[in-house]
Amino acid sequence: MTSRLAVLNIVGLTPSLLGESTPSLVAFARRSGGIRSIVPDLPAVTCTAQASMLTGTPPREHGIVGNGWFDRALGEVQFWKQSGKLVERPRVWDVAKARDPSVTTANLFWWHAMGSGADITVTPRPIYCADGRKIPDVWTTPSDWRDTLQGELGQFPLFHFWGPAADLRSTDWIARATMLTVAKYEPTITLAYLPHLDYALQTLGPNDPSIRRELRAIDEVFKALLDFFDDRGIKVMVVSEYGIAPVTTPIHPNRILREAGFVALRTEGGRELLDTSVSRAFAVCDHQIAHIYVADPDERADVEHVLAGRPGIARVLDADGKTAAGLDHPRSGDLVAVAAKGHWFAYPWWLDDSRAPDYARTVDIHKKPGYDPCELFLDPAIGFPGARARIAWRLLQRKLGMRALLDVIPLDASLVRGSHGIVDAAHATRPLMMVDDPDVDDLEVPAHGVHAFILRQVFGSATSN
Repeated sequence: MTSRLAVLNIVGLTPSLLGESTPSLVAFARRSGGIRSIVPDLPAVTCTAQASMLTGTPPREHGIVGNGWFDRALGEVQFWKQSGKLVERPRVWDVAKARDPSVTTANLFWWHAMGSGADITVTPRPIYCADGRKIPDVWTTPSDWRDTLQGELGQFPLFHFWGPAADLRSTDWIARATMLTVAKYEPTITLAYLPHLDYALQTLGPNDPSIRRELRAIDEVFKALLDFFDDRGIKVMVVSEYGIAPVTTPIHPNRILREAGFVALRTEGGRELLDTSVSRAFAVCDHQIAHIYVADPDERADVEHVLAGRPGIARVLDADGKTAAGLDHPRSGDLVAVAAKGHWFAYPWWLDDSRAPDYARTVDIHKKPGYDPCELFLDPAIGFPGARARIAWRLLQRKLGMRALLDVIPLDASLVRGSHGIVDAAHATRPLMMVDDPDVDDLEVPAHGVHAFILRQVFGSATSN
């Protein structure tokens, strides 16, 4: 006999954020027996955290070493790839279906969703037009569910899912899509990704007073989902991927490596591009960790010496360090730099902003060879009315058939006020899990331990392993 379960991933939620602004979440914590903290795998970033929770294995086994990595065979940096085949271990729905073929799973917006084997899938997938336009859309299985959802809810609000306009609208759309999907398909396991807190926590920092408003907003979304699942007798489990810590200082490892002569650049149209094919070493930056790829193994010690001890870099993991951290996978960098508290890694390599690549001032999560939280801001140098006017003009140019860049993103990394990735956080600022599971008394659970909790909720304690 199986039980139905909904796993709600409230990104960025930590015990320290629960309180008066989150009455529904606080009440759920009491009802479910309290709050457990999740001890994240390094790096504590979206794709790694999700893969660890869903496979029950660390990065060395599932292969998701960050939100991006350098593909040595292609000679290209890959970020935010969606193929489910990138995850190298079975996920919880594979294990569940092997035990009971009647088990079905709906995955709404958890990453690496395409071709993953989940029975029902909804994931963001814009239409990229030849003229440069990016049209919001989703990819679904079954494929016609895409038309039904967007017919009921309107076009997926992609530009409110990421970018300077990111806000509650995308999370609300996902929540409503979750309810429609569950009502239609009645899956055994439902996974829903609710990203709203992530935006404000990165742009303002977790200590900003206005975060209370965002907490109230996500609490209301949670209450609507909880009521929906309670009415159907579906168990609810709440998790988060990471806690976001305050930061003040960006570190630019590619500039450090450039000054030391390791980074190679090529100039196109007066702009400097990172040349990964001939660079002796370069960094793929991902929040508070950076994978450092070194072409010649004999130079690894030299590169480590250049980075180690720099202000803002807490440590640089060599082969032994990666093994100890569970990051010894071929996709990982030859070295992995870990930021000190209050710091994070920015990807730029240019020393003069006029030489920055044209995509640097745009929202372009796939072309940038590193994660860029500046995409959550409008360039203050343009000014708020000016930036809005520029966006309107660029969109009009595109409608008229012209190619035009939405070049409104700042290059000033010091604007960012929250980041994540390191794992040595206190209990109150770690990601959390709330679930009714009296069989386990532990107040701390490793990220890859979440997998067993999901299976216990579905199958019961006798078959949890």
